[in-house]
Amino acid sequence: MDVQITKENGILTIGFNREEKKNAITAAMYQQLADAMKDAETDSAVRAILFTGKPQAFSAGNDLEDFLKNPPNSKDAPVFQFLWEISHASKPVVAAVSGVAVGIGTTLLLHCDLVYAADNARFSMPFTQLGLCPEAASSLLLPHLVGYQRAAEKLLLGEAFDAAEARDMGIVNRVLTVDELLPFAQKQAAKLAALPASSIRVTKQLMKKNRVAATEAQMASEIEHFAKMLTAPEAKEAFTAFFEKRKPDFTKFA
Repeated sequence: MDVQITKENGILTIGFNREEKKNAITAAMYQQLADAMKDAETDSAVRAILFTGKPQAFSAGNDLEDFLKNPPNSKDAPVFQFLWEISHASKPVVAAVSGVAVGIGTTLLLHCDLVYAADNARFSMPFTQLGLCPEAASSLLLPHLVGYQRAAEKLLLGEAFDAAEARDMGIVNRVLTVDELLPFAQKQAAKLAALPASSIRVTKQLMKKNRVAATEAQMASEIEHFAKMLTAPEAKEAFTAFFEKRKPDFTKFA
């Protein structure tokens, strides 16, 4: 299975399990993620959710080949179902990130409550490099979290940054070694699962309630722009260059 889903001791663990593709996410995987999050919301036995990847790859973002075959051109697309579920999760969400975290591999973290990273983690949001725009309300949440200038650097240039910088920016709670990461994240998720579920839910709701409407509106706006840009010449050039393993040339586009 490309996504491993397990429930144990009150924790739903969602593990990216497509190591040969650096956990690049397909439409089918997004549907699994969305369905798992929906199930967690209504399952009283689930008291915390933990996202994991592999030592060298949390997720390389979208599988571009599959992405082009199954373009997310409506709010009902599996990727947007997943983003809706994670952004509205009432239960605490923890992430353990090691290796590459590209695109949605980084933006999904903005919806998590606790994020722990290995010292080999590398984050990037290369939307502009692909002729696209941000998603997951990252164009709202990232500036709110780290300040406009730092967010602009990451979203406009799309360049990678390491775990130490992610911690300094406030995206990551703590940096650990690769071997320490998963046991520590599991321990933190277990702490959450052991606490009164209603207290955890209400506390999370109170912290996030002022941004719910804004996040929904921003995601809708991003989806509209994203769908249009996906069929534009700049994106075609970016994807063609990727598959041809060359540097894209955007100079001919205004």
